[in-house]
Amino acid sequence: MNKPLSNNTAALKKINIELVKTSLKNLEYGTKSSIAQATGLSVGTCGNILKELLVTGEVLEVSHEESSGGRPARRFKYNENYGFIGCIYISLKNDIRWVNYRITNLRGEKIEEDIITSDNITYEEIDAFIDQLIKKYNILAIGIGVPGVVNEGVIGICDIPELANINLGERLKEKYKIEVTIENDMNLTVYGIYKHHKKETSVAVVTFIENSFPGSGIIVDGNILKGSTKFAGEVSFLPFDMSREDQLKHLHNKERFIPLAAKTLISIIAIINPQIIVLTGGLCKSEYVDDIYNNCLQIIPKEHIPNISYIEDIHNDYMQGLLSTTLESLAYHGTLMLKQN
Repeated sequence: MNKPLSNNTAALKKINIELVKTSLKNLEYGTKSSIAQATGLSVGTCGNILKELLVTGEVLEVSHEESSGGRPARRFKYNENYGFIGCIYISLKNDIRWVNYRITNLRGEKIEEDIITSDNITYEEIDAFIDQLIKKYNILAIGIGVPGVVNEGVIGICDIPELANINLGERLKEKYKIEVTIENDMNLTVYGIYKHHKKETSVAVVTFIENSFPGSGIIVDGNILKGSTKFAGEVSFLPFDMSREDQLKHLHNKERFIPLAAKTLISIIAIINPQIIVLTGGLCKSEYVDDIYNNCLQIIPKEHIPNISYIEDIHNDYMQGLLSTTLESLAYHGTLMLKQN
């Protein structure tokens, strides 16, 4: 028989602090009463939490509300510049490694952004770059996107061989004592697209890049589909009745690309049934979309075919997904445990 929630004071306090911070992030400013109303916490609990956050500097006190006869209420605002996050994604194009990065405050507002190119990207180079950022900013969390399979911070199959089989997440977290998120590029891109299409809960993105195998990011009912070993979305392993070498050749030929791309989408539609599929990558063109749609229509009934579109430059969506994921890594997600007999 279940008993009432245990008095897990530490976890409960963290949850309450997160509630207060979240409510303040959504407000220009708040009073103890308005925050209590927004969170469902007592005014006393909100007051104690605000007192602690004022000491750390994560919350600031602003001018009092105008008095209506009584004592004016104290007003508080979230200090978005209390700390910063670093968003970095690594891509490969024409044998050149591209490092795109953005520094934002805790509201996600851009502070700095740039692109760096390199002939070689190793753990040591990533480590040195992050060290520079941390010396310049009060970095609280780092998010890194890579073109490869990522499982618990460990990079597996990767388009950038020098990063394969590296436990990038654990090594960076251990060294810098900050939150570090390592994620697959397509998962981050589809998350960014999902954030822009709030009405749709099931979305897929498929990328076709020169000299690389295609990949996909999939969201089902608002959740990124990663699979038990984080292999979900590796659509190049679908049974196309050809070797992977032949598949790569077909993808670089327009007449063969369109039916091969359509087969990829047909598989996603039949299994996932998303509302939106976004195509991207240099091998795909906007003028291919109608032909791909018509190829899908030969197999899939029209009413089940999603909105298929093309995005030439996914940078903003990729960065939005990376930004959202990294900010979310700072939030406390713990739960209270039920005692059992």
